[in-house]
Amino acid sequence: MSSPAADLAATAASSPSTSVAASPTIDDKRPSDAIADPVASKATVNSFPVFEDFPPEAATTTPTSPSPPAFVPSHRRRRSRRVTEHDLRAFKGLPNRKVFDYVDLVKSLRTPPSPGKLPVAPAIQVPVPGPARLKRSAGPDEWLEAAKNCKYLSEYHMKQLCEIVKEFMMEESNIQPVSTPVTIAGDIHGQFYDLLELFRVAGGMPNETAPEAPVTPANIITSADIEPPSTITNPKLKKKLKLGGSEHPDSTSEKSEISDAEEVPSSQQSELGDQRSESGNVISNKQNANFIFLGDYVDRGYFSLEALTLLLCLKAKYPEKITLVRGNHESRQITTVYGFYEECVQKYGNTSVWKACCQVFDFMTLGAIVDGKVLCVHGGLSPEIRTLDQVRVVARAQEIPHEGAFCDLVWSDPEDVETWAVSPRGAGWLFGDRVSQEFCHVNGLNLIARAHQLVNEGYKYHFKSQDVVTVWSAPNYCYRCGNLASVCEVGEDMKPNFKLFSAVKDELRHVPPSRGGRNEYFL
Repeated sequence: MSSPAADLAATAASSPSTSVAASPTIDDKRPSDAIADPVASKATVNSFPVFEDFPPEAATTTPTSPSPPAFVPSHRRRRSRRVTEHDLRAFKGLPNRKVFDYVDLVKSLRTPPSPGKLPVAPAIQVPVPGPARLKRSAGPDEWLEAAKNCKYLSEYHMKQLCEIVKEFMMEESNIQPVSTPVTIAGDIHGQFYDLLELFRVAGGMPNETAPEAPVTPANIITSADIEPPSTITNPKLKKKLKLGGSEHPDSTSEKSEISDAEEVPSSQQSELGDQRSESGNVISNKQNANFIFLGDYVDRGYFSLEALTLLLCLKAKYPEKITLVRGNHESRQITTVYGFYEECVQKYGNTSVWKACCQVFDFMTLGAIVDGKVLCVHGGLSPEIRTLDQVRVVARAQEIPHEGAFCDLVWSDPEDVETWAVSPRGAGWLFGDRVSQEFCHVNGLNLIARAHQLVNEGYKYHFKSQDVVTVWSAPNYCYRCGNLASVCEVGEDMKPNFKLFSAVKDELRHVPPSRGGRNEYFL
């Protein structure tokens, strides 16, 4: 006859719930607290056989009395492992379909989806700045690929590139004719990573077969959305809005409807009709689109040399598709003050590349004209210029003078003045609505597209006549202004559409170690 103590021990041994509750699960233990207890192991470890412990000879047979798997501490166990060919060899005797069904089952058990975690998007390759490692025999194709990756060329290759671009620019007119479709871009100011985003927003570089998608939200502003009237002058439309959508509360739908001609000002009726009929698709073939850059490629940004190199490489590779207009920063005097000179000396140890780039600046065109209707300049108009033919005879192969027609084209600004006024910049002039209307009328122009001024909204029409627009393409100017940027697309219908974009995030750009924060250089 057994004693009461023996009966109590037997009862405790036969009760599995008691043994499980007596010890915490293996996952709750630290590695040093894990105890090699077969009972606890059997209660807490998944009894499903793992591949690495599954013998090949047992693949097609099921043991009658499986022994409990050996206990493995939590810090030694493999949480997940890819199924390899070694695992598949264990199932040679099974049909292929069953093998892969079983493999898929085990993979799903080994790597369960973690709740609350979303799929991670593939990382975007961020170009790393630095010198290009090219052979001495490299040409424009290799230069362009290096420039896309934010690499600056060697002194030898950079001088070669400048000579090639100069040869193309010598053949261009002071006002270079460009055909539609065309994308017009404003100031760049050495913001290389935002320049890449500009090309992504514009649909890619010339002849780029697989352009990347923009990494920032882009908004398209059509000509029907431009500058809506600040006050509603139509009495019927006023009454409709006041009554909540109908002229009379009890009127029928026929009486309450107002035509498009009554809703939209007469100056915008034709534009709205064109946009509706064409569904907003201005540039149908991006690979055939031309680009006009309105100057100020260097200074103030971190990568003036790399941004200029990329544009020069595109000009050398696609001279008919890229037009580089001269800005007021494309001069020796300005670049020595605002950063480009210092950057060239820092990266090359001498001034030879800076001098070569300044020679390219001297041959840049003063403007471009799109199908004879849209004039593109960097700054604005001049009191010494009444017709486009007067611009065509200006001697441009020189440093920008301190006064005169050449100076005014790159320094002037539109302003709310009657005709002309002295510019606070110390160069160029301020010109008003009457001046722009007269100039457009005399030369048969619809629009003057220019840059030169920071616009927080990315673009701006300066006058009610909407014949002068500023296009700004450097988002978050100087890495602190927080402004938007834009490009202006002009299709065969000659209607300007604006694509707005913002600066790329900090994790998608590189910052030179010497310029990690806001510096007096930018203030």
